[in-house]
Amino acid sequence: MIKIESISYSYRNKSLPHIVALDKINLTIDSGEFVVLTGPNGSGKSTLFRILCGLLQPSRGTVTIHGVDLLQHPQRARQSYGIVFQKPALDSHLSIFENCAIHAALYGMSRQQLQQRLQEDLSWTSVADRLHQPVKTLSGGMARQVELVKSLLHRPRCLLMDEPTTGLDPISRREFLQAVRRLQQQHQMTVLMTSHLFEEAEAADRMAILHQGQLLAHDTPDRLRATIGPEMVAVQSEHPDQSDHIWQDLKRRPGVVLQRHSPTELWCEHAQLPEMLYDLLQHHRQFITSLSFRRPTLEDVFVHVTRSHEEQQR
Repeated sequence: MIKIESISYSYRNKSLPHIVALDKINLTIDSGEFVVLTGPNGSGKSTLFRILCGLLQPSRGTVTIHGVDLLQHPQRARQSYGIVFQKPALDSHLSIFENCAIHAALYGMSRQQLQQRLQEDLSWTSVADRLHQPVKTLSGGMARQVELVKSLLHRPRCLLMDEPTTGLDPISRREFLQAVRRLQQQHQMTVLMTSHLFEEAEAADRMAILHQGQLLAHDTPDRLRATIGPEMVAVQSEHPDQSDHIWQDLKRRPGVVLQRHSPTELWCEHAQLPEMLYDLLQHHRQFITSLSFRRPTLEDVFVHVTRSHEEQQR
């Protein structure tokens, strides 16, 4: 459904003559997949999203959406997808109906089609009885529901979303993501969503990790977690200097992967965890206040992948 080939994007500013935001990105998303593109601020997520939306021209590379070359035939390609931007794209002074009517007109939909699809699509929302209220009277969660309904009115084959849960409280965020997943399966859509919240990728079919303009990983959440191993160990010390002492010792040992969680807590991974724990207690028992096992999260995966990449670049 979406094929990104060798996409690069660079720009200039006053202090640096040449900044690479995306570096030869290759990513294929199959029809009906739900993919979450993660990474920290500045990783290139929004740049790639703007290219997919047709708002930026890449320095090189090609993008194909539903068999149509986006860069050669942007109008045809845009018929295949809907967009939910990070910043609200609703006119707050217009009603829900008026916002949706403008969108429908842009896609050549009749008023009868609009009425029918609004009746279908608003059924899962909490705004079905507010159709003629101004958007400015809605909560953030309700406004996001309207954005999603609007983007799906023309029945796109693909849905692009740029950090759509920004500004939502935890309950509204969970409800929004559940609605997206349900609608994606109902309409058999392909969904590509960017997010800097790694837990939002838990329900995805695949997760892609973007860091410093490079795509470092793209796989299912379970397979990505398996690259670390089934368990990690959290080592807690009373003082930062004690934690530093343990860090320096473990850093010299082959096969140990370390993460600094706080000044007094570090997380470590190793293929032979029981042996490492025994050795750790033998040499540093006096500095350790607690040891605990924990399952790797997708945030752990990101830290592991990016640090491994940085070490390879040195």
